[in-house]
Amino acid sequence: MRILVVDDEPLARERLQRLLARLRPDAVVSEAGDGESALGAVQAAPPDLVLLDIRMPGIDGLAVAEQLAAMAQPPAVVFCTAYDAYALDALRHAAVGYLLKPVREADLAQALAAAGRVNRAQLAALRGDEGRRELVSSGHGGMRTLPVDTVRCLLAEQKYVVAYSPRGSLVLDETLKDLEREFPRRFVRVHRGALVALAHVTRLARGDGGWVVELDGVDQRPAVSRRHLGAFRERLAAR
Repeated sequence: MRILVVDDEPLARERLQRLLARLRPDAVVSEAGDGESALGAVQAAPPDLVLLDIRMPGIDGLAVAEQLAAMAQPPAVVFCTAYDAYALDALRHAAVGYLLKPVREADLAQALAAAGRVNRAQLAALRGDEGRRELVSSGHGGMRTLPVDTVRCLLAEQKYVVAYSPRGSLVLDETLKDLEREFPRRFVRVHRGALVALAHVTRLARGDGGWVVELDGVDQRPAVSRRHLGAFRERLAAR
C-alpha cells in the first residue's frame, strides 16, 4: 500500500508517519508539505491513499482533492483537519474520511479501514455551497486558476472547454456535461457547445443566424440553439 501524507506542518507529518509505521508497517509512506508538491508526488508515484490537510497556504486540501477526484483512478482520501464541530458535521454528512488534529492512533486506524474516494459532490457538501470556487488548468506552463464566480461562459472548442471571464480565459480538460452537473444553478445550457452564467446575462438578442446571449464583461456572444431557447427564456424570466 502506498500512502501520501500531505501537511504544511512538519510535526504533523512526523506524527502521522510514526502512527502509520505502527498501524501499516508494510506501507510505503511518502510526504508533501504543500498542495502543489502533493499533486506532483501523485503524478510521479500514484498512491493508494492520501492523508490530506485541509488548511494549507497556496493550494489548499480541498483544491488538491478536486484534482484527485478528476483522475481516472483517484486515490482514497482522508482529510486531516482542525475544523470546529460545525465543519465536522459537514464532513460526516459528506461521508468522507476525516481525522481531527492532533490525530489519535485509534482514529487513524478507523479512518484507514473506512477510507473512501472523494468526489466533487462530496467536496461541494464540505463547503456548504455549489461546486468548486476555482477552476484549475494544469499544462506545460504550470497551474492556472480562475474564480468560478467570475466566469461568464463555458464554450466547447475542439477537444477542450474554454472558460471566459473579464480576467481572461482558461482552457479546461473537462466536459461541458460534467461542469453543467456540478454547477446546475450557476450555468445554463444554451447550446450543445455552450453554458452561460445566468447571473451575468445582460440580454437575449437577435444575431445574424439566430439568437445569441450577451454577457457583461466579455465579448463572447454564445449562440442559443432552437432546442434550448424555450428553457433558457424560462430561466431568464425566473431569475
